[in-house]
Amino acid sequence: MRKPTRSLRGAVLGLVATATAAVVAMAATGPAQAQTQAHAQETQARATAQAVPRSTPGHLVPRELPPHPSSDWYASDVTQGLPETAPFCVEKTLPSAGATYRTFWTEYDTGATQIVVRTGTVAAARQLAAAAEQKIRNCAADWQRTYPQGTASWRDYGALAVEDGAHVYGVHTSYPDSELGIHLFGVGRDGRTVTIVTWGQMGDYDQAPLADFQRTVTTAVVKLYHP
Repeated sequence: MRKPTRSLRGAVLGLVATATAAVVAMAATGPAQAQTQAHAQETQARATAQAVPRSTPGHLVPRELPPHPSSDWYASDVTQGLPETAPFCVEKTLPSAGATYRTFWTEYDTGATQIVVRTGTVAAARQLAAAAEQKIRNCAADWQRTYPQGTASWRDYGALAVEDGAHVYGVHTSYPDSELGIHLFGVGRDGRTVTIVTWGQMGDYDQAPLADFQRTVTTAVVKLYHP
């Protein structure tokens, strides 16, 4: 796993602390020189603060995913836009504008993705969340039309009472001479920000960590924010 880099906010605080230290150093360097140094440091800190872009909404971290019985979770950096390969069931559903994502994987076949989209208005976010849910509800039927030799089904696991709401679904696919696939989906919203969390591995509904995934989706929505 990549080590997290120090945040820009931390850098700004460091500059402010340095400016304060310059004032304390007046006795050693002389009032005029210390005041000049403090002023320069304060100016630099303000300029850096103004250059810091608006923070992206909070994303999940590996420890917040459903525990895997045989592996740790690993994660990519939070990245602007959409994943190069869209998560199953929500292809061509989400805009790249205002989107960020993080992918997760284990040492085995289990993987997950979180996509966060900050829209322009609450109404737009509400519409996007509804469209994503509809796409997931239609996913099994759409998949079976594409692969008529296979079978697919879906389950509605209900709503979660968190922020402006979230909903969890499951989709199962089976194809002759191939592995079974089980997928969980969570769609949640806080104000004008929407998140979609996906989890998948080989298996059946019995292998889906539903309770843990519901907690993961709840955490994902709590970590969102809006101005």
